[in-house]
Amino acid sequence: MREGDSGTPQQCGSVRMLETFPVTTCLSPTVHHMVCNLGFEIEVSYDIRRVLCEDNRVCWKTLSDTISYIASGERLDYVQSVRLLGPLCEAVHTHLSSLSSDVFKEQFGWCFYWTNNAELFLSTLAVLQSLDGTQISLSLMKVTSCLERSLGDVYLMIGKDCPFLLRDLLASAELAEVFSPPVMDVLRVFLGSPESLNLRNILWHGFASPYEIPPKYCSMLILLTAGLGQLLKTYLAQTASSLEHRPYFVFHDLQELHVFPDLNDEALSLAEKLVNKSTFVLQHMTPFWTEAIIAFRQGRYANCAILLLPQLETGLRLIFTTVNKCPHRMLTAESSSLYTTFDEVLAKQLNSDSDNQVPLTLGEPAMVLDCSESLQRWTLLHSPPLDHSQQVPGLEDMAEFSHETAHILGLLPFQEDVDSLHSEDLDSWLLTDKWINTMTELCSKRIRTLYCHRWVLEAVGVLRKVSTQCHLVSNNIISASELRFEQWLSKTLRSRQRQNYLRMLSSIQVLSPILRLVMTLVTGDLHNIHRILEMTPSEYQEYLKHIKLVLQYTENLAIYTSLEKNRWDESIELTRRILLKIRLFYEKHKSSHIIKDSHP
Repeated sequence: MREGDSGTPQQCGSVRMLETFPVTTCLSPTVHHMVCNLGFEIEVSYDIRRVLCEDNRVCWKTLSDTISYIASGERLDYVQSVRLLGPLCEAVHTHLSSLSSDVFKEQFGWCFYWTNNAELFLSTLAVLQSLDGTQISLSLMKVTSCLERSLGDVYLMIGKDCPFLLRDLLASAELAEVFSPPVMDVLRVFLGSPESLNLRNILWHGFASPYEIPPKYCSMLILLTAGLGQLLKTYLAQTASSLEHRPYFVFHDLQELHVFPDLNDEALSLAEKLVNKSTFVLQHMTPFWTEAIIAFRQGRYANCAILLLPQLETGLRLIFTTVNKCPHRMLTAESSSLYTTFDEVLAKQLNSDSDNQVPLTLGEPAMVLDCSESLQRWTLLHSPPLDHSQQVPGLEDMAEFSHETAHILGLLPFQEDVDSLHSEDLDSWLLTDKWINTMTELCSKRIRTLYCHRWVLEAVGVLRKVSTQCHLVSNNIISASELRFEQWLSKTLRSRQRQNYLRMLSSIQVLSPILRLVMTLVTGDLHNIHRILEMTPSEYQEYLKHIKLVLQYTENLAIYTSLEKNRWDESIELTRRILLKIRLFYEKHKSSHIIKDSHP
């Protein structure tokens, strides 16, 4: 939604200002009337056979004849079209709700194959029958998203470069050629234009609450999707063409699936309480948050993400409108304006060229402390009592590695600025409580990362990945150590497993200071991140190559230390090589811009 000058915003150090005005709906009066009232104004009952033929084919002529146009005949009259389609949507909803899942699948199952996700549409029947507004809204978000992608696949049968915006896709000549212009006009009443019902956008951008979307519109979209499948089958037969689906994005790296944290029941129970108390959560949106937590508990992470993303946008929009003093922008915009979405909420400036106060209000932390705290837990790991014949092998590596880490620490650009880090105890500082205290202090300092140069963002992204991989290694070590210790005590380890356990104990003693060193380097680089803008392009590329080598080391180490691999000797050899590369890098660039001294 475009906005004029709303005055000079005041900087706010917290979001307590969110309590200053109540929000009962995020739909503007015009949009609320369009979505919630307009389709109920005509109280007429229609026989379902006006919409469905005897062979369950959709009667598109009935639907298209109901569509109204502005006097010139060139533009849709969305208001009158919604008003006239209302009773037909009611008839469709009543009919579909009366079908059993088996009958629904028998009559329409094949009609959804073109979407490449027939099960999604078939499963929506039970949701419609439940009359649960939250579940219906969730299904509608899934259905509209899948329908948009499927229509894009159809578009690519004829055209190139699928339109980015749904409204442009629905108005394209390519889809009109496949389905006919009247059919596309019917779809446009429900999707794609701010003047229409615009069901996809008002849900996905977090404007509609769970019970503001009439279930009959979800039913109609299900039937329209089936009808499109019927039309497409005829088109493919007549043109001897085929529909190819673009591949879905696939997470090839299992580590990328660790998006959701391992929250326990206590944390989830606290989240449930916060939902009911936090001003970040609008009261009429609470059911979405509650259902998201339920979905998380049940391991339905896709549903959880779908429910939370629009609510994150809504919460941030609430902060945006509060700190920038434009509360009316919480509502959907009219057709002549743009919605206030993530793009503007996270922008550096408002349209009036005044500074957006959201970044100043929320801050912009750049560092992941969880990893350092996880490494600190290694000091609490149990190890079995060993006799002389069971001494841990490989401890001769400790002296070599200790010398390397001390030498590297002495080269760090911020070494003199850390009170607890002195030259006489560099070899032991990493293993003391002073290290975690220093890391806590460094990680608490603000680092500006918003609206930065591409080099800064690229480097920060790599450094964050290093921290994430170190955290994964730490978790691997903790899990494996706890498991093997229990097995040692219960005497369930075979001879080879016992030897591997001893090698793991040796590796832990070696890896502990090394991972702490890596985290120290990452934290120091983040503190000095804006210094890279003083580098030449070649210096920057060399620095980037260096931190990517460190990232590759941590990624490999995460694999080697997993319970499935247990490759401890290889882990030590990897560590030996990366320490050499790190030392050579810092020795070479001690006096250059890359690690030039600066104060955190």
